[in-house]
Amino acid sequence: MRLVRFRFGDRIATGAAEFEGDTIRVLKGTFFEDPLPTGEEVPFDDVRLLAPVLPSKLVCVGKNYAAHAAEFDSDVPEEPLLFLKPSTAVIGANDPIRLLPISRRVDYEGELAVVIGRIARNVRTEDAYKHILGYTCANDVTLRDLQKTDDQWARAKGFDGSCPLGPWIETDLDPTDVRVETRLNGDVRQAGQTSDMAFGVATLIEYITSFMTLLPGDAILTGTPEGVGKLSPGDVVEVEVDGIGTLANPVAAA
Repeated sequence: MRLVRFRFGDRIATGAAEFEGDTIRVLKGTFFEDPLPTGEEVPFDDVRLLAPVLPSKLVCVGKNYAAHAAEFDSDVPEEPLLFLKPSTAVIGANDPIRLLPISRRVDYEGELAVVIGRIARNVRTEDAYKHILGYTCANDVTLRDLQKTDDQWARAKGFDGSCPLGPWIETDLDPTDVRVETRLNGDVRQAGQTSDMAFGVATLIEYITSFMTLLPGDAILTGTPEGVGKLSPGDVVEVEVDGIGTLANPVAAA
């Protein structure tokens, strides 16, 4: 099942659609609080998709693929390496990634994102999946030069528009071994399997919730495979996760 946030005419709504469906069943309320069907259906082609969630925070995992760590002359850490992106980093499918004049090197990083469905605190690995609403595609856009020079990554990872999410949430997915692919102007630049992650989804949820409460709608970006690279104005970057779909964003100057 696809869960979507969308604009239809002058209103913003949530809805559900079958994976191959061409209509959206409009929901009353949020995905997290009594999402009951209203009985209304709208054509998929007539809506503008928005970021599927507006999280209170995004918890991101660095160096979770050995090959990606190696391309930066590094090793996978013994424990998950985490950093945060603010809610204002989120944009949706087809929204432009705007490059900033403060950086001369802006990179794409395609990832699988996990969307939390219920309050999660001190969650055990075996219970982790009970707290997941579903999965979506993410792009951890990074000001690479500032990441190298700043002691903290707030600018490099948290700037406005640095986290495209979408195009929807897929609720029926086994995340243990799916392909994550990033294309730049149609050319494949990243291709990895989530089975290669050093820390899997359930392990990450247990680790994060041991010290931080995750709220409904929060997202975990699970790390990127090797092959990250530079974005330029006029580019189109696509992140595709098998079983979910494709998140596409144009790149524009500031």
